[in-house]
Amino acid sequence: VLGFVKKMNIGLLCIAFSLVLGRIAGFSDKAIIAGFNYSLFMTLLGVTYLFALAQNNGCMTLAAKKVVALAGKRTFLVPIFVYLFCVFLSSIGPGCIPTMAIMLIFAMTLAAEMNINPVMLTALCVLGASGGGVSPIAPTGIIGVMLSEEVGVHGVAMPMYINGLISTTLYAIVVYFVFGGYKLKSQDNVSYAELPSFNTKQWITIGGIFAMVVLVIGFGFNVGLTSFFVAMVLSILNVSDEADAVRSVPWGTLVLVGGVSVLMNLIIKLDGIKMLSVALASIMTPSTATPILSISAGILSWFSSTSGVVMPTFIPTIPTVVAEMQGNCNPVELITALTMIAHTAGISPMSTGGGLGLAAYCGAVKGGAEQQQKLFIQLFLTSACAVLFLSFMSYLGLFRWFI
Repeated sequence: VLGFVKKMNIGLLCIAFSLVLGRIAGFSDKAIIAGFNYSLFMTLLGVTYLFALAQNNGCMTLAAKKVVALAGKRTFLVPIFVYLFCVFLSSIGPGCIPTMAIMLIFAMTLAAEMNINPVMLTALCVLGASGGGVSPIAPTGIIGVMLSEEVGVHGVAMPMYINGLISTTLYAIVVYFVFGGYKLKSQDNVSYAELPSFNTKQWITIGGIFAMVVLVIGFGFNVGLTSFFVAMVLSILNVSDEADAVRSVPWGTLVLVGGVSVLMNLIIKLDGIKMLSVALASIMTPSTATPILSISAGILSWFSSTSGVVMPTFIPTIPTVVAEMQGNCNPVELITALTMIAHTAGISPMSTGGGLGLAAYCGAVKGGAEQQQKLFIQLFLTSACAVLFLSFMSYLGLFRWFI
């Protein structure tokens, strides 16, 4: 309420409230500060700084214009191609985070250049990366199989991948039509031949971005740290103005995402999420077990890593849940549902996917605080709708189709 009424940065407010809540709960200042998600902050900073260099020398804008020219009057196909490419790229090995980091920056440049709703493209990128990210050869898919087998649940790999793709595609269709993707028409009649060629500095920038993609996807390098390294090389080669790039980094957005993580870390430590989960579990029946577990996983995923926190927290509880339901629940269905709905919750700006989209778009259009707050709430609502919609579909049996 304060953030929206007073037009204040919600991240800064969250840090301030963390001091109050932390002291009331008896936490030390060090413990409060420890809630800051340094890994996410470094990823956001590294990627947005690298692409700020590319944006400032005109590389990203020209690339987007060439895509616009190639699309011609078929602009309505651009969001579909973005989704499908994210599915493909994530499926072949790199998984969710690297795919989102690579695709969201370019997608947000397209959103700015083509006047496409950034919330729609962010959601499609996250959904595509999430659907492909549970393939048997992608990190999340591997983690899901390993955690399942540790608790005696086998045969998860392909059902998770197939039902995962179905669920993300289903919500992607909803997003595409709700945000009017099918109505998109090109406002730019410039032909591809009329556009200038990339200059030397821009080609070097493209080479740097390509090198980053190869290092991240091919060799498993951390996307944030790799972005810093490539940005350093580009600065040494003077392909862009470093000072302008630093000023172009959406610092307010980075503080917003990081600040919210501080407060949510305290709430999690004080069992706020656990209390909600217990309350939901108290009304669980065989028919509602899947949606209730899914909603709980989705809520936790708004503020934490799906593969690092949500899956290791929830998957070990599956045998107990199945036992309490007297065997009337399918463990593969439960695992698949909670994993996928937790992933689609990543559209939230407090998660890596939504945070990257928010930061990238605000950096591309030099957005102010008011626009930042508006996008923040729109992304969160889109994420909340994803959790509720797919949880309802799980109640109807969506995640047992291919078991």
